[in-house]
Amino acid sequence: MTSPAPFGPPQFQLVLLRRMADHQPDLVEDARHALGASLAEMREANRRWQAMLRAPRGRGALRRYRSVLGEPEASVRRTVGDLECDALFWRLPLWPDLRFEVMAGPGGAVWNEWLVRAPGEAGPGLRTAADLLPWSCTVDEAARAFEPVRPMEGSAPTRWALAFTDPGSGEPHVAEFTWGLFQRLLPGRG
Repeated sequence: MTSPAPFGPPQFQLVLLRRMADHQPDLVEDARHALGASLAEMREANRRWQAMLRAPRGRGALRRYRSVLGEPEASVRRTVGDLECDALFWRLPLWPDLRFEVMAGPGGAVWNEWLVRAPGEAGPGLRTAADLLPWSCTVDEAARAFEPVRPMEGSAPTRWALAFTDPGSGEPHVAEFTWGLFQRLLPGRG
């Protein structure tokens, strides 16, 4: 019996892409080709990731990320309210100016996991909703640019949304994100 192929950063990137394909299939297709992966390999990576998530005696979430992505590039201690947590960052080749951030609380419980701008990298100049292009910014960059925003529940796990009023037109919008990366802009309710 042969052992399964290793599951590392290339396969993890395919997992991220799989969820993004719902909104940006063309960008995902280009990224998949850049990774040299077939559609079947992307499906298999997602199947294996889901199996890891659901394994009855699987690793805890933080241990799972370490086993798949290796040791983090950086780790920072943060205080959120009354609790201290660790923010761990990994580099992913598909998004060289971003980092995959995992926020872990006491005992390694993962509170959040998404893409963020890498330290020292300039984000996009967001002034109006027209500046929001797919994969151009992260949740926190849009939240800062279009304050005040109203966080909304996403349509699936790993998805987030922000409701805001466009400073350029005064129109309400909802920006949708997958794994923390901007995917699409929808009209909001006034």
